[in-house]
Amino acid sequence: MREGGDGGSRIVPTMREFIARIASVLILVLAAACGPNQFGSSQETIVGPGTGRTDGSSEASETLENLEVAPPGSMSGYSRERFPHWSRASDFGWNPPQASCDVREAALIRDGEDVEVGSGCKVSSGAWLDPYTERTYSDPQEIDIDHIVPLAEAWRSGASSWDDEQRERYANDPDVLLSVEDIANQQKGDKGPEAWKPPNEEEWCDYAQHWIEIKAEYELGVDEQEKAALEQMLGTCAVS
Repeated sequence: MREGGDGGSRIVPTMREFIARIASVLILVLAAACGPNQFGSSQETIVGPGTGRTDGSSEASETLENLEVAPPGSMSGYSRERFPHWSRASDFGWNPPQASCDVREAALIRDGEDVEVGSGCKVSSGAWLDPYTERTYSDPQEIDIDHIVPLAEAWRSGASSWDDEQRERYANDPDVLLSVEDIANQQKGDKGPEAWKPPNEEEWCDYAQHWIEIKAEYELGVDEQEKAALEQMLGTCAVS
């Protein structure tokens, strides 16, 4: 809009232009007040060690908070025979190449590379990367099938009240089992994460997540030291 006077002309903003200018000023003021990471700034947020977690570890942390915290229960009445294991694999959610495969053989086949399987589902050779030590083994006799949450640990955190069918399901569950090097598995024994962690620290994140998932799935409790150790291990999870 132009308005004459004094021998010249000047530009007078319309009401719409005036409002737009005021809005622009307000946006700039708000942006300054809110800091550099607002309003689409390209600056990345800096996260300190142990404070950034993947979606999976965040979910595991939430799940851990929901687990019952209680002192370990009695080991009275426990034996490995109370958890029938190495049952017929196809009865417990495995997909073995032969109907005769038991759960140990099915785990070796699942977790190995180039696995040779003979008659009667006998595993003769292959390659197994042990996540606990980060070493690869070719002799199946060097591989144990580990219950990530050991049978004795399950017993003292709730499984003592299960019936035989539930304990057999647990002992043969594909999500509970992992092929690992036998010495590492023997060193682990029935210890919880407060007493034993994988020598390969890069495995700590996955190990803690699996431990927590199993405890949640089977409604098993944790004790205070165990929970603190799991929180420490989750702190090693990489930033996504």
